[in-house]
Amino acid sequence: MSDVDLCVIGAGPAGIAAAIRATDLGKRVALIDGGPLGGAGIIDGALSSKTLWHLAGDFARARRSDRGYDGSALVASWPAVRAEVEAACGQATSLLERQLAALPLIQHVRGRACFVDPHTIVVGERRITADRFLIAVGSKPRVPASFVVDCERIVTSDQIERGANLPGRLAIVGAGIVGCEYATIFAHLGRTRVELFDRQPRILPFEDEDVAAVVAKRFTEIGVQVHRKAKLETIVANGAGVDVTWIDAEGAKQMTQYDRVLVATGRAPATTGLGLDLAGVELSDGGGIKNVDGTRTTAPHIWAAGDVTPELMLANLAELEGRHAVEDMYGMDPPSIVHEAQPAIYFLSPEVGAVGLDEQKAKAAGIGYRAAIVENSLNRRNLAMRAPDGFVKLLARRDGRLLGLRVVGPQAGTAIQGVALMIGQGLTLDAIERCVHPHPAVTEGVLEAARLLLGKSLFKPAAMGGRCRIVEG
Repeated sequence: MSDVDLCVIGAGPAGIAAAIRATDLGKRVALIDGGPLGGAGIIDGALSSKTLWHLAGDFARARRSDRGYDGSALVASWPAVRAEVEAACGQATSLLERQLAALPLIQHVRGRACFVDPHTIVVGERRITADRFLIAVGSKPRVPASFVVDCERIVTSDQIERGANLPGRLAIVGAGIVGCEYATIFAHLGRTRVELFDRQPRILPFEDEDVAAVVAKRFTEIGVQVHRKAKLETIVANGAGVDVTWIDAEGAKQMTQYDRVLVATGRAPATTGLGLDLAGVELSDGGGIKNVDGTRTTAPHIWAAGDVTPELMLANLAELEGRHAVEDMYGMDPPSIVHEAQPAIYFLSPEVGAVGLDEQKAKAAGIGYRAAIVENSLNRRNLAMRAPDGFVKLLARRDGRLLGLRVVGPQAGTAIQGVALMIGQGLTLDAIERCVHPHPAVTEGVLEAARLLLGKSLFKPAAMGGRCRIVEG
């Protein structure tokens, strides 16, 4: 008889959700935790960075002088800000610890797991056998081989929040979500000159150009300098700083010294050292676990969820996959996960909410679409917030079936869940139009976009000078 019914390797969003769901089914679980409980969902990841983003944003708003008050004399205390971040993370971790302590079916084992045969792992000197396994070890920062991370001056997202002081000059390598998020944070704190390096012609290349343009414009306003089409040659720690050498967009060689360099060139599945070959689990070319069907792997008794899979690296998706895996392995026949309906929030300036396809993805897939763009300057909630920049963009097939939504502006993340649900259910524009929206609310921009595509809008393109419009692809 095995020691447990299910062994969950990894205690991040996917692993925690899976272990607790298994106890709902009366299963004995070993939860192997090689790092902080909650994984990157809490520490050096989702919660810590978002807490820092909120605090930095609050400070930036408090320092404004164009809202009927003048807060320009305010100064942020980096140690105090860090303490608030640590408090938020500690509260989240304590909630998980309390929950696990209340579930006697879960054995919480601390340490790094490694397979020694298909049904046995070792954690230190302890051997654990299980009938089934879930691999949910998450991901780690991807660092180019030519870069040497010393964890003090040249850092990744695992160390950037832990510096003893705010850098006077910060270089960020990579203009994806992580790079742009930390550029926003440090620029908002007001004491760091931020420069962002990327090989692409524009930031956020995976999103439509109009989304990236709003963020890029805001970067200019808050003092973030973006080096586009930059080819980095060397990043070398030198004394108290870091020398960065690159070729700029015009082909000229440049060199500048920074106090700190953040390497934000993506994340990679943390699958090394698990002995997966001994368990019969195959990896994809990118190092992630190869999915055979849903959350199943090439080993019939092993499932995978979260960042170790080839799907999107999102905490909410990881949790959903963890639950799905448990229900699948115990014969509950869960419905397939609709990845096109997974919502995401980009914590930038302004905030971006995304679900489903954007225009460039629809074009790449050969899907005909109609898109309605309604600028925030037409939305009364945005007018009340004195934040008219940004827009809502809603995509639908020509028969009205919903394809995707992008919201750019304050509270964008609050405006995407309804459309995510509708995309997952295959609904049409009519479903949005029939929904009663609160007033004033950011979601009214989504409603107006749906009405624009249905020919029922309050604001007509001919009268609004381009602030609401339809494009077709």
